[in-house]
Amino acid sequence: MARARRRERTILVGTRINASASAGRMTVENVSYIQSHRSVVLGYALVAPLVVSAALATVRGGVTSTTAALVLVLVVVGAAATGQRAAGIVAALSAGAWFDFFLTEPYGSFKVTDGNDIQTTVLLLVVGVAVSEIALWGRRQQARASRRAGYLDGVLGTADIVALRQGSADTLIDRVSHQIVEVLDIDACRYAAPGTEVRSATTLERDGSVARRGRSFDVDRDGLPTDDLVTVDVTHQGTNHGRFVLTASTRTVRPTVEQRRVVVLLADQVGAALANRPA
Repeated sequence: MARARRRERTILVGTRINASASAGRMTVENVSYIQSHRSVVLGYALVAPLVVSAALATVRGGVTSTTAALVLVLVVVGAAATGQRAAGIVAALSAGAWFDFFLTEPYGSFKVTDGNDIQTTVLLLVVGVAVSEIALWGRRQQARASRRAGYLDGVLGTADIVALRQGSADTLIDRVSHQIVEVLDIDACRYAAPGTEVRSATTLERDGSVARRGRSFDVDRDGLPTDDLVTVDVTHQGTNHGRFVLTASTRTVRPTVEQRRVVVLLADQVGAALANRPA
C-alpha cells in the first residue's frame, strides 16, 4: 500500500512537471508565431483602422465622434495586444489619420477645421499610444509571472523527488543541471564532486549575487562572465557536497537575481539529497 502511494505521488509529480513544460512550450510557440509573422501584425495595425473608419463613415450620421474614437481605440488595443510596440504605435497613428479623413469635417480630407475634432484626434493618438504601452506592460507582467511559476514548479518538483528518494543521485544531478541551463539560459552546467579541482574565480552566492575574486560582479550590467566559469556550492546544513560549474562563454546572458536565487535553491535540493544518501 505504501509503495502504491509513493508510485501515485511520483506520477502526480511527473504529470505536474510535464504539464508545466507543455504550457511553457505553448507560450513560447505563440510568441514565436507572432514574432515570425511581424509583417502580418504590422499590416493589420496599418489597415484595420482604415477599414473600421470607412465602415463607421457609412453610418456617421448616427455615430458621434466620441463613439467612433472609442471603437478605433479597441482596434489599437488589438494591435498592441500582440506585444509589438511598433504595431500599437502604427495602429494609433493610422487610427488618428483615418478618423480625421473619414469622420471629421470636411470629409474625405485630412484637414480639420473644428476645434473639438482636433482635440478628439489628438486624444485618440495619445490614448492609442498609452494603451499600447499599458498592454505591453501587462504582457511583460504576465510573462514574468509565468516564469516565476515555472521556476517554482521546477524547485517543487525537485523537492518532491528528493523527498520520495526517487532514482539515483546521478539522475537528480543530471535533472538539476538541465534545469539550471534552462533557468539561466547558459551554455552548460556540470557537477563537480568534493575535491575535484575547478579553475574558477567567480562564484554565485546564496543571496543571488555574483562575486569574482572576492569582489561583487555586476551581472545586470555586464552579464555572466564569458571568460570564466561560475561555480555554485552544493551544501546542506553547512556541509559542502560539491559544486555546480556553469559555462556561459558563447554569448552574454543577464539572468535576474530571482533566476540566480532559483539556481541556489536547486543546488540546495541536491545538497539535501546527497546528505541523505545512504553511505
